[in-house]
Amino acid sequence: MRRLCLIVNPHAGGGRTARALPGVEATLAGLGLPFRVERTLSLGHAGDLAADAAGRGEVAVSYGGDGLAGAVAHALRGTDGVLGVLPGGRGNDFARKLGIPTDPDGACGVLARGRERTVDVAEVDGRTFLGIASYGFDSDVQDIANAATVVKGQLVYLYATLRALKAWRPVRLSFAADGGARKEAVGFAVAACNSGVFGGGMALAPDADLEDGLLDVVVTSDTSKANFLRTLPKIFRGTHLDEPEIELFRAGEVRVDAERPFRIYADGDPIGTTPATIRAVPGALRVLVPA
Repeated sequence: MRRLCLIVNPHAGGGRTARALPGVEATLAGLGLPFRVERTLSLGHAGDLAADAAGRGEVAVSYGGDGLAGAVAHALRGTDGVLGVLPGGRGNDFARKLGIPTDPDGACGVLARGRERTVDVAEVDGRTFLGIASYGFDSDVQDIANAATVVKGQLVYLYATLRALKAWRPVRLSFAADGGARKEAVGFAVAACNSGVFGGGMALAPDADLEDGLLDVVVTSDTSKANFLRTLPKIFRGTHLDEPEIELFRAGEVRVDAERPFRIYADGDPIGTTPATIRAVPGALRVLVPA
């Protein structure tokens, strides 16, 4: 029988995770799963807890947002350790990509009855992420979203996008795939996608494959702000790739930079700064998914 270590961010989802924890514990007990709970307020501490859990032969269960799942994955990648995911953040995009229910009872069922799947992770200068690493306009959006206190839940990303768009001025972005020649684009953002989903269900790279050993790199060049807003709903449906300002290519590694420094965000947290190297790490993580 699987033994679990729940690594909990009690502040995830605006404290919703902490409030739901007693119900999760009752559900796991009802399923007959042995478990213990560890609370963490630091991504580094979460990684230490995950490594300890793997050493004990436990499934390291991330109960929080995508950033916490990425920190746990960083500790487990390349080992025999197994990641379990209990969605408790704002976006929960990695769980969506894997088909894990976002309600606690459904996700607990996956921990009890799910199967193991080996998937790719990706990294920015050695730091692991699971979803999408992006910079440019996306950096400004994430800065605003992380600082927001009034707007809650998935609406925070729409609020942050509108705020960032008002002040945005296009910049020169550069990228080089797999050691090739550097290319440039004046525009909004470059995003290197492992899972292809971010921002609470935005399918930026809808065909991104967690088992192909490649990143789907999406470059958004300059367009009017009105057209950008018109295209935005298409990203939730994954039907935006035919827009002339959007380019997609696949690469195992991409070197990125910009005419001014940007924070690179992944899984909702800052993970690096430009210039940086982003690469796929094939088959590096074992994770529980629906059977």
